[in-house]
This record gives sequence, C-alpha cells and structure tokens, in this order.
Amino acid sequence: MPSPLHPVDAVLDKILKDITVTSDTKSLGISEALGCYLASDVHSPINVPPAANSEMDGYTFNSRDSKMVAGELYEVSDRIPAGKVGRELIPSTLARIFTGAPIPPGADTVVMQENTTAIEGKIRIDELPNAGQHVRPQGQDITAGDVILKRGDQLQPEDLGLAASVGLTSLNVFSPLKVAILATGDELVEPGNELAGGQIYNSNRFVLAGLLQKIGMQVIDLGVVKDTASATRAALERGAKESDCILSTGGVSVGEEDHVKHVVEKLGSLSIWRLAIKPGKPLAYGEVQGTPFFGLPGNPVSVYVTFSIVARPYLIAMQGGNEPHAPYYYGTADFETAAGNRREYIRVRIEPDVSGEVRVRMFENQGSGILSSVSWANGLAEVEIDRQVRPGDRVKFYPL
Repeated sequence: MPSPLHPVDAVLDKILKDITVTSDTKSLGISEALGCYLASDVHSPINVPPAANSEMDGYTFNSRDSKMVAGELYEVSDRIPAGKVGRELIPSTLARIFTGAPIPPGADTVVMQENTTAIEGKIRIDELPNAGQHVRPQGQDITAGDVILKRGDQLQPEDLGLAASVGLTSLNVFSPLKVAILATGDELVEPGNELAGGQIYNSNRFVLAGLLQKIGMQVIDLGVVKDTASATRAALERGAKESDCILSTGGVSVGEEDHVKHVVEKLGSLSIWRLAIKPGKPLAYGEVQGTPFFGLPGNPVSVYVTFSIVARPYLIAMQGGNEPHAPYYYGTADFETAAGNRREYIRVRIEPDVSGEVRVRMFENQGSGILSSVSWANGLAEVEIDRQVRPGDRVKFYPL
C-alpha cells in the first residue's frame, strides 16, 4: 500500500516550522554584500537630503519678504552651485542657485530660471512661485534614524546604493548557507564527455547550482553518485558533515536502483515522502545525521518545480530571509487544461495582448523530462487539484 500524497501547502507549513535560522553573521563591505541577507535592520545615520536644497536651476529668495513681487527687478547677491554653501541671503535680493545646491539661510523658495528674465545685470521675476516651491526639504527622502533596510532583506543593487547614499561602508549579513548537491544515477554523464548507450548528460547539476547561487547560497558540489547503497551513503555522510542542507536529485522513487530514500532512513529520518504535486511526486524531506535533507526527483522539470515551490522557501527562511515564499500574481489563461489528484505547475509564458491584458500561454509538451519547457517559460501557472482551466480563466502565475 503506497504512502499517501502530502498536500503542498501542508508540507510547506510543516517544513517552515522545522527551521532553525542560521546564527552565523559577518560584516561585509557594501561592494561585497550583493545577494546576501541582512542580519539586522539598517538605520540611517543622516537625513537625506542633509539640508534643504533646490530641485532645479533658478533663483532663491525669501517668500516672507514683502518686497518680492512679480515684475520687479532684483539684485543677485550670491551664486550657489551644487556642493557649495551660500552666504546668508541679503534681504530683498536673489541668490543664483543650481539644482542640488543648499538653500542659504534667509531663503525658502526657488523661482525656476524659465520664469525669470535677465535685464542689465538684474533679474526680473516674471511668475512668482508659491512659498516653499521648488525646494526639497531636509530629510525629504530619509530622516536620520529611519529603518531603510530590514533584517532578512536579500540585498539588491538598489539596496546597496541606498546604503551608500547614507554613508555606510559595511553591512551586517547572515553568512551564506552551504548547500550540498548531488545527483544519483549510473546513466548520468558530465557535459564534455561522450555518451554511451543509455546515458544522458547531467543537467540537474547546473540547474540546482544556478538556482542556489541566485538566492545567495554557497554550493558544495558532490558530483554524480553511483547507483549503489555504499556510494549513496558516503555522499550523504559527506554532505551532512560539510553543509547546512543537502539536496539530492534522483533515487527517491521505488525502483530497485533507487537507494537514497533507504540510506537516508538509516542515517537519519524522513518525515515526508511523496507529494501531491505534478511534476515532482516522489519528493522526500528529512534529515541526515542532523542536517536537513531534500530528495528531489530525477527528471529535470521535476527538479526545477520542487526546488522552486518547496526547497527554495525553506532555504531562504533558514538563511534568515524575510520573504521566503515565491511572489505571484494573476493572469488570464490562453490555454485549456485539467488537473488530476495533484496540484499542477504548468510551464507558461506571460505575454500582453493588443489591449495590454496579460495573457498566460502554456508550453505544448508538459512532460517532466522536457527541460526546454523551463527555458522557454517565464513562469509557472498553478492549477489546483481537480480544476478545469479554460481560455479566459484567471490563473495564479509565479514569475521565474
């Protein structure tokens, strides 16, 4: 009697509750921190901008000065380029000011250059602006003490720019997790070698390594493991010793050459086996000598889907990430399909139609060995158990 299929959402809830977030942190220069996860909130030490400044080229004056009216000529008492601080403004005069330059003491408003006329060395205000117009106030973007980046954020280029904009040179981040990957199967050959009869190239290694690097993890590549219990045991023991989590591909089904499940149960334990997901039913989750373990199926598309939907959220949460779940939104199906007794993840592309509506197209061949479908797709469409999808229906879309 086969074990029951575990619902995807129940599995995610269970494994996310099992997580112990890494406590290993380090300080990195902002030029080195791309892709890392913040270990603490980042507070701004300064106001941005640090002082009120002009948002355009023009002339600054005091709006409370009753002598400042449209149509009159005024002396220019100072010139303030960006990066310089002007003198206190002489009453009833203008100061020439440029974009980004600090507003001098005694001034509070800028008239843009286009609304003035130069006449014999003086400036006429042709259109008087409102009080405070064209001035960026101190702290308009950021106030000193504000949280500008949150614990668990995975640092993107724009985040590093934000940290630099408040003068920071380093950030406190979680040390990247070490994730061991291994592929089982006598049929697997590394690219660059000749294929013999019955052999295939090992694509899963490159898919998994790339997916892990994309979420900021360090990869420990254990290579291809022969289909023997002893080789499988040796690889898993090494992975448990050298990594924070183990990901294997293949060997978790019920064939005579599938040793991973049995060896894991001898070295540790399995709490989940067989998931109500398509593709990817024979997924396993447990631990090997105390190290978390995911046994992904061997088919390339199954590896991609089960990693993206199950293993990825777990690893991001374990790394300290505050947004482990993959983002999604809804689009309009341009295809017809029906799910069976497992939740299905369809390889799809989103493309706008002539009206700008987001349409979701399905790759014709949804076989679990069709890796070209993943390369073609820009997302996965989720189809619930027993659901019939028809053109025009709204479907949940996970961007890749």
